[in-house]
Amino acid sequence: MSEEFRTVDRRPLVAVLAANLVSIAGNCLTYMGVPWFVLQSTGSAAKAGIVAFCTLLPAVLAALVTGPVIDQIGRRRVSVASDLACGAAVAAIPLLQFAGILQFWMLCVLMAMTGLFRAPGETARGVLLPTLAERAGMPLTRAAGLYDGAARCAALTASALGGVLIAVLGAGNVLWVDAVTFAVAAPLFACGVRGLPEAQPERRAEPVSPRAYRRELAEGYRFVAATPLLLGLCLMTLVTRGLDQAWSAVLLPVHAREALDGAVDLGLLNAAFGVCALLGALIYGAIGSRFRRWPVFTIAFLIGGLPRFVAAAFTDTFTPLSVIMAAEGLAFGMLNPIMATVTYETVPEELRSRVLSATTASVQLVTPLGGLTAGFLVDSAGLSSTLLAAGGAYLIATLCPVIFPAWRQMDRIGPPHAGADNSLPQGSGAKRV
Repeated sequence: MSEEFRTVDRRPLVAVLAANLVSIAGNCLTYMGVPWFVLQSTGSAAKAGIVAFCTLLPAVLAALVTGPVIDQIGRRRVSVASDLACGAAVAAIPLLQFAGILQFWMLCVLMAMTGLFRAPGETARGVLLPTLAERAGMPLTRAAGLYDGAARCAALTASALGGVLIAVLGAGNVLWVDAVTFAVAAPLFACGVRGLPEAQPERRAEPVSPRAYRRELAEGYRFVAATPLLLGLCLMTLVTRGLDQAWSAVLLPVHAREALDGAVDLGLLNAAFGVCALLGALIYGAIGSRFRRWPVFTIAFLIGGLPRFVAAAFTDTFTPLSVIMAAEGLAFGMLNPIMATVTYETVPEELRSRVLSATTASVQLVTPLGGLTAGFLVDSAGLSSTLLAAGGAYLIATLCPVIFPAWRQMDRIGPPHAGADNSLPQGSGAKRV
């Protein structure tokens, strides 16, 4: 361990885990509360879909272009500003509704604000994980497992409580609760990383300018394009995220409505997956460093891909699909910690904000199209044919780690800054204050 972090201090890591848990819980409440609010206030499912699109698109655009901005402003400031902006935008919805002046376009603008600020805030917290793990005297694999586990725990808890809160308090009042979560997350993170050099703005050797910004933005994308393993992760995740969206937004709900016991079985299946995914992340965080990453990653993706589509296509009973989705949850819970660890070890600290913004944007590009495509195919070709087609595409994507040799580098990469290839490109002249 480096001299700088010889004294073990786990408080920053704990603070960031807590802040991320609270912030993600707030995001999940937003995604549940706002659609219900729209349906209650307008009665239009189409308008609920428009609001969802207005939320997602700015998040993708922000991830595309904000990498250098995170470094220039500072990761601490970006995360705090992100939570405060999201909280203010969410609180404005019931406030304007109470005042009787809320219009639909205002709602769309406010939700676009939450999407715009959410992505850079999550990136700003995530890029600090290697530093926090080293300071805590903890293997990066374990820290990544805890980080993903906290996120999954937040999503699972918020999803479980969100429906109850909406029923008891009403969608408008749930948005007030949502705003409070962001107000809590901001000071948690600010206090937790106070004095951490990696959380501060870069000390730049040249003035900020559009030219410097474009060069730094391009550095992140060039690094991904020049690193076969990272590029492969992005392309594979791009495809599977779109198929996962098709599954969760269309295929599973339609299957639950037509072959199972409707919303009850749908909720139970999602709960089984969520609980097991949380368990998988925590298990991998505890013991994952003992195993080679490439075999675990490959097997986990194969388990989590094709089987659910086949089970839904050929059975109309709850038990087989519930068992498969529970197994998938365990498998998928291990994937994010592995991908996060590989990314952190591959990318130098100076480029993490730019590269993680680039990878986040790239894997989300086709996500909105997953549900749209699946809905069209179900109407035109039928549910079973669409399930098998989606499952076949998923299988092809998950075979990539078996076919292409670059994926085996998962077990050969070293810690950040280990080699010359991970050095900061010449001319960037950036240092942390």
